[in-house]
Amino acid sequence: MSSPPNPGPNAPRTRAIDAVDPPGERTRGLGTPVLAGAGVFAALVLGSALFVRVTVASAKERLETPASARPAVAVADHSEEKYCTPAFKEVLQRVINACGLVGGESRRGCQPADVKTFASINDADFNALFTPLKDRGAVLMFDENQEKLDDGALKLLEERWADRRGARYFFVIARASRTGPPDVNRTLSHKRANSVYFHLKEHAADPDLDKQVGLLWLGEEFAQLSKEYCGWSTSRPDKPCTEDAINRTAFASWVDCRL
Repeated sequence: MSSPPNPGPNAPRTRAIDAVDPPGERTRGLGTPVLAGAGVFAALVLGSALFVRVTVASAKERLETPASARPAVAVADHSEEKYCTPAFKEVLQRVINACGLVGGESRRGCQPADVKTFASINDADFNALFTPLKDRGAVLMFDENQEKLDDGALKLLEERWADRRGARYFFVIARASRTGPPDVNRTLSHKRANSVYFHLKEHAADPDLDKQVGLLWLGEEFAQLSKEYCGWSTSRPDKPCTEDAINRTAFASWVDCRL
């Protein structure tokens, strides 16, 4: 038997189509995987975009709000005084951050604008902080237009300073009555706060005094007291007490709450 003729090098090549799938079989069943893959890809893209957006927003918030300014969750401690409620401690923390003893090595203080702006505290907030200290603190009274502590005020101040009981912060909150111009009264209340501070510095001889004593001088513009505060422990219990008199004062007290 003779062999089939050998095609020449220039002969057209042919494909063996017998083994090839019929038309339509090559694409049948591929639609579902393709669609599923596209869906997964779209989900990954969307998820990545959301992750980037949330991350950027979170970073922006951290940059615009320093850690020291972020409010911490206040928790009541059963070993503290009853007035150390979470609400009280929240206001206390704002005052300390804005004008007290956190973040610095030296004594700082607050005037009315500072309390309102940086501590974001109004009169009601401040009196809510001040009122629970009735039995802990002392109301040091001054003569009109004077910043000098008399003998009764010095004695009461020293008694309250000695009654620390392990507290960390000692607040001095000075005021002036509404008699006279506001700027004069603001300066006068600052001098009254300083009178308390300078006496403690001389009397206590405590190297950590500046980290313990926080001063607030409120003038006549912030958190004026009503006559009902005349019933507190004052340095002049035997003298008449009026609304003007109770605002010519410096309140001094240890605060027992842990922050």
